[in-house]
Amino acid sequence: MEAKKVRDVMTRDVTTLKRNEKLTLADDLMKLGRIRHLPVFDDDGRALVGIVSQRDLFRGALAQALGYGQYASRKLLDTFVVKEVMTTEVITTKPDTPLAEAASLMIERKIGCLPVVENGRLVGILTEGDFVAIAAGKR
Repeated sequence: MEAKKVRDVMTRDVTTLKRNEKLTLADDLMKLGRIRHLPVFDDDGRALVGIVSQRDLFRGALAQALGYGQYASRKLLDTFVVKEVMTTEVITTKPDTPLAEAASLMIERKIGCLPVVENGRLVGILTEGDFVAIAAGKR
């Protein structure tokens, strides 16, 4: 893992959101794509302004557990937009960062992903799943 760089294992095709989109869209994208983190852009789609994780959507699951049911839980999610629950302090990395350094940063900061930025542009995302794939010999 020492010789590998972030670019060698990152996911290049990144699903993203805009900050004023409904949480129901985030929930749908996560379920359909089986993903846990969505980078969030400003309304113009130019600047990375946050990240929304599956954990941010647990409010809906909590509502369902409290007896609201699936329909009411979805309706509740539909009342919020992404910017209301996203994390705004996004920690990023670069494609040339050594993989071990990126892993250490994720452990130290207790985060599940690092958006990969090059020349101010999102070019990928590094997640815990990428490290699982390495351990399983898939990358």
